[in-house]
Amino acid sequence: MNEQNKISVVINTRNAEEHLLQVLEAVKDFDEVVVCDMESSDRTLDIAQQYGCRIVTFPKADHKSAEPARTFAIQSADYPWVLVVDADEIVTPELRDYLYRRIAEPDCPAGLYIPRLNRFMGRYTKSLSYDHQLRFFRREGTVWPPYVHTFPKVQGRTEKIPASLRHVRFIHLADETIGDLVRKTNAYTDGERQKRGDKNYGLGALIGRPVWRFFRNYILKMGFRDGLPGLVHAGMDAFYQFVLVAKIIEKRTRNDKSSKKNG
Repeated sequence: MNEQNKISVVINTRNAEEHLLQVLEAVKDFDEVVVCDMESSDRTLDIAQQYGCRIVTFPKADHKSAEPARTFAIQSADYPWVLVVDADEIVTPELRDYLYRRIAEPDCPAGLYIPRLNRFMGRYTKSLSYDHQLRFFRREGTVWPPYVHTFPKVQGRTEKIPASLRHVRFIHLADETIGDLVRKTNAYTDGERQKRGDKNYGLGALIGRPVWRFFRNYILKMGFRDGLPGLVHAGMDAFYQFVLVAKIIEKRTRNDKSSKKNG
């Protein structure tokens, strides 16, 4: 195969043994699999070695998510194209074939948003099932900002793979509890507060952003079709926005009081 048409799979891990066997089995036929581990203490590294993955280490330190390690992991790959896979995502054979077919075409974009099939409250639902993730791109020039809920910055044109292409997708294995979501809300909003620290949010954003998110998920995306799971998902997304805006306001208020006191 032409060296320019080879793909490195990059997986960031931190105590990821639960689904890793399935994940690695699904990507074993790519040209390279790089596991970027953040000092796991479970069987993650044993499983990665079992599959012959190349392992690189990024210090865990006090990081709450994998994002600070993303750029390091991408730059550790050997081949021109990189597919970033989470440690709880399955790459379907159809997605693998599609990616190799696209990079052989002269008009292939520099990045592709891949549809991901998600599960919530024990089932794959109608309105919540798909989101698109920018996870496939040319390695050269790509940087992943070190904040949660961000996409990589790709040098060049990007496209979305249509969700209508049957089975060309990630399958998200995670089925998180409400408790998991609450814990992640606290951790992830801490990270996003750094990214959005210059926002001058006030009462309007504190009310408006949660209301808009609920309306978007429950009405525009027709979450009401999914009964209670749709209602709960819309409510949790609204709650995330409320906590995020409240933390930004809190930080600004404390800084203002500190400045006045020192002044």
